[in-house]
Amino acid sequence: MVQKTLITAPIEEELQSLRVYIKDSLNSDNPLLGEALAYIRQRSGKMMRPILTLLIAKCFNSVSEKTLHAGTSLELLHTASLVHDDVVDSSGERRGQPSVNAEFNNKVAVLVGDYLLSSSLYHGALTNDVRIIRMIARLGQRLVDGELLQLSNVSNTTISEEVYFSIIRKKTGVLFETCAQVGALSVGATEEQIEWARKIGEIIGYAFQIKDDIFDYFDNPIIGKPTGNDMREGKLTLPIIHVLLKTQDEAMNTLAQRVKKGEVTDEEIVALIDFAKREGGIDYARQVMAQQVERARTLLAQCADEAVRTALISYIEYVVEREK
Repeated sequence: MVQKTLITAPIEEELQSLRVYIKDSLNSDNPLLGEALAYIRQRSGKMMRPILTLLIAKCFNSVSEKTLHAGTSLELLHTASLVHDDVVDSSGERRGQPSVNAEFNNKVAVLVGDYLLSSSLYHGALTNDVRIIRMIARLGQRLVDGELLQLSNVSNTTISEEVYFSIIRKKTGVLFETCAQVGALSVGATEEQIEWARKIGEIIGYAFQIKDDIFDYFDNPIIGKPTGNDMREGKLTLPIIHVLLKTQDEAMNTLAQRVKKGEVTDEEIVALIDFAKREGGIDYARQVMAQQVERARTLLAQCADEAVRTALISYIEYVVEREK
């Protein structure tokens, strides 16, 4: 397993500054808001997205104050989207811990999500860069677009890998793409370099979401996500999509349509999961991730800073090897 210290080694000092900005943003004198923000602060994740922003920036130049404010803005926007997603999905858990809406209630969660979104916009404004502000605002639109596309696809009877990849790009990929692009933009990179950064982010986004989807086919209490949860929400992901298209199994296709209609039973979900594993769906999804890693290695050869290049390769390897 990749050690996270390999990923953060070139940016330790900058990452400490970014953590201070984020910590300061998760404080309030309002008792209820302060309590909710403290709860979020205590459960904060690995900050993989702003770390990507810092690493990409350092590929081209020294990390600037603009980079730090942009990275903070992106992390707060991401956190806001998670808080709102848990309300939309009526989710009581996130990564094995009670969600904000479960710990408090839906009203508090929605308002706290709004506060985080406003804080994100504030840090975006502190970059004093119209292009960065525009990218972050556009990201918020695209994330909502991705969620709504996924919701509308639940009732779509067509089973397609193309639709799946379109959804995960809009739902997950655009966040990593923007983090990478903004990192490059914040240190004066050229248009060609910004597009290179976007491609790196796109690859990471695909790999990240596929890995998350694979988790759902295994019972692992560390993840805090029950096996088959995606199917219970009407979602078909890459492992089952692949084997359904490959085998054209009529009985399993019928069960898949029951997933989309929200009529599937726990026993039927188990049958679909077993079918996906038996017919090579998990192996196929892992092969797709491996292809993404190779694409990234080729692109990262263009990063002149050896330490940053090594960190970014370790970053992508961590995404596909992580256990939660």
